[in-house]
Amino acid sequence: MDTLNIWSLMLDKPSKSEAVPSLSHPPSVLLDVPLISQMPELPRGCEVTSLAMLLHYKGIHVNKLTLAKEIKKDPTPYRRIGQTVYFGNPNRGFVGSMTTMSRPGFGVFHGPVYELANRYLQGRAINITGSSFETVLFHLGQQKPVWILSTSTFERVPARYWRTWQTPQGPVSITYKEHSALLTGYDNQYVYFNDPLANIKNRRVPLASFIRGWEQYGRQAITYK
Repeated sequence: MDTLNIWSLMLDKPSKSEAVPSLSHPPSVLLDVPLISQMPELPRGCEVTSLAMLLHYKGIHVNKLTLAKEIKKDPTPYRRIGQTVYFGNPNRGFVGSMTTMSRPGFGVFHGPVYELANRYLQGRAINITGSSFETVLFHLGQQKPVWILSTSTFERVPARYWRTWQTPQGPVSITYKEHSALLTGYDNQYVYFNDPLANIKNRRVPLASFIRGWEQYGRQAITYK
């Protein structure tokens, strides 16, 4: 079974979906979203920092450190017995340390991020995880940035970089080559995003490779009505 099929079995389904009446969108979009760096305070905080950028664009000026405190956590400690790793479930909450690389840590997937976003957006967040990339482009075309989780290479990651953890809810497939960013635009060749780790506004990568990496990590995406 390849990595994508393993991933599709392990990823929790979105807690909420939103039907898109039409997938038509402009040929290109580029939004002016404030750039926020996750560094130096949050070396593993790309998910909450990308959410902070989305909320700032919406006019909700919440600090990334506040979001870091408020995101659900999975307190399961890291253990390794032989070749088997026991750790937290990123579908349930942030796993490990967000603030230092000297302690074990990983990140968090779309579910807890959507829940936190929905609190600040007063029920207007939309979890479009699992949707086609055309759905993502539709929302960007509506002038709404899109929080995403993808690979850190913005391309498919070879199977040798993937691992399976044992969690209290069962096995989860992950790669440490994971990254969150905020999509800000697209054209017929590139996708654009604010990268909280590289600290680059409207960074661009080829559209086709970006889609491959995003799909491999479960098509995770959040925006708002």
